[in-house]
Amino acid sequence: MKKIYLYVFLTGMLFGSMEVALKIGGATFNPIQLTFIRFLIGGLFLLPFAISDLKKKQIKLSTSDLGYLFTLGLICICFSMVLFQIGLMGINASLAALIFSINPVFTMVFAHFIVHEKFTKKKAIALTISIVGLIIVMNPQKFISGENNIWFLLMTLVAAIAFGLYTAYGKKRIGVIGGVAQNSFSFLMGSAVLLIMLIASGQPVFQGVSLGTAPLLFYLGVCVTGIGYYFYLKTVEVAGPSTASVAFFIKPMVAPIFALVILGEAITLNIGVGLIFILFGSFINLTDGDKLVRMFRLEKVFYKQ
Repeated sequence: MKKIYLYVFLTGMLFGSMEVALKIGGATFNPIQLTFIRFLIGGLFLLPFAISDLKKKQIKLSTSDLGYLFTLGLICICFSMVLFQIGLMGINASLAALIFSINPVFTMVFAHFIVHEKFTKKKAIALTISIVGLIIVMNPQKFISGENNIWFLLMTLVAAIAFGLYTAYGKKRIGVIGGVAQNSFSFLMGSAVLLIMLIASGQPVFQGVSLGTAPLLFYLGVCVTGIGYYFYLKTVEVAGPSTASVAFFIKPMVAPIFALVILGEAITLNIGVGLIFILFGSFINLTDGDKLVRMFRLEKVFYKQ
């Protein structure tokens, strides 16, 4: 269990630093290019582990499996992550991190329709509280003043929703294919599509890659996208998705600190208050929320007595 706790902690720290690193990388690379490079590196990093897992399980990927993995790559890499990178360049890293941190609540909504997971009252409460936190974080007053660009915020939100769809759809065959193999192949397939897009549109592919940018690309590709997902998926396999999801509980707490220390972004009041709501919603989703549901029935129980 100590190893599992370490995996969860490291995953949360790596995921929590992602927005800051992507913000810095966005100054050199365009959104599609940076997304292509980091998921290509991450997918290749996971590939040996993926092949090893498939051999141990004696699994041969069918044409249907490849189509499934390709769809995952389109949803996650080509849609969610590209939109997230574009949105991130127009808003603060800490704000983007908090918006993206609520993707697990969208996962449980999609999972209800895709893999028929029951949408309980507990999940409804968690979703409601998280959305309230999201609204506070996004600060509608700044839309009116023009301080926050609504389009960049919406792109970040759509990216979080799409990642929730990716996670929910990924539950269909993850038990058979395995998390590492599923992510590695979907990352590489999604990167291949982005490569075609870059070449077809005449955009740079590896321009900007140098000794100066290599450490950042290594951190984004190997550490965040490779090691981060590896730790996360291993936790899912050993301890279950609920334990692994604690990483998304850590992420919103550390992301604003990274943004403050590295980018000098202030932790505003709405960020702090919204964070409390988001963490509370995540806490309910991760724990036994049935007691909370019963709290809302106390009045009925009182009158019956």
